[in-house]
Amino acid sequence: MSGAEAAATGRALILGAGSAVAEALAEQLAPQGWDLILAGRHRDVLEPIAADVALRFDVEAAVWEFDALDLAGHAGLASRIAADCGDFDLVVCVFGYLGDQQRVRDNTDEMTRTLGTNFTGAAVVLGHLANYLEERQRQAGESSLPGGAPPGIIGITSVAGDRGRQSNYVYGAAKGGLALYLQGLRNRLARGRLHVMTVKPGFIDTPMTEGMEGLFLVASPQRVATDILRGYRRGRDVMYTPWFWRWILLIIRLIPERLFKRLSL
Repeated sequence: MSGAEAAATGRALILGAGSAVAEALAEQLAPQGWDLILAGRHRDVLEPIAADVALRFDVEAAVWEFDALDLAGHAGLASRIAADCGDFDLVVCVFGYLGDQQRVRDNTDEMTRTLGTNFTGAAVVLGHLANYLEERQRQAGESSLPGGAPPGIIGITSVAGDRGRQSNYVYGAAKGGLALYLQGLRNRLARGRLHVMTVKPGFIDTPMTEGMEGLFLVASPQRVATDILRGYRRGRDVMYTPWFWRWILLIIRLIPERLFKRLSL
């Protein structure tokens, strides 16, 4: 490792840090020299993860209580976190809510939670955090971050957002909306040298998918985390993980609607 790489420092804010993918990301960011802020609803889940990462990799790992549905609190979130945990250069939005695919059809609370968590909450908080990153970039200028990564945002959406399917169209609509939002945010922030990457994972082996029927080509959280960080360092705008989902979804998107609506997907 060169002297420039050894001196590189940065702090990553992970939203939804209690998930399996988020934990895998933390365990791969820390060895590169990233300090971490693990944000999520359950402090008792996050604290052991933070303590383990800090001890194993000799980095700072703070914990912050965060609820995606607390929309009123998103406006001042960045300044509160920075004041308590330090400035950050990278935001990783991992949180999501799959929801009950049957209840969401006629239960307003379930539909609201699914849409609110996966789209509204994510869009609102990322909008405010983008403002913070823009201002930080203006003040700090170009800096050397671990692994040669650029400052910016990684947003986790889903392959479910590429086409509406009867089995999960509410979840898919929210994730598809988030992907479109991230595309606009990427366009807005590009001139300020902030990078926004949209990640579209397929099925992942996590507690959220445990027991689901019809799963295939399931990837491990560690595989997904590796793909995400490699793609971000390379400046990818949109990436599917694992890679083959790009081609699977291309085929699905090319199916004519008159035929697609007859399929039980």
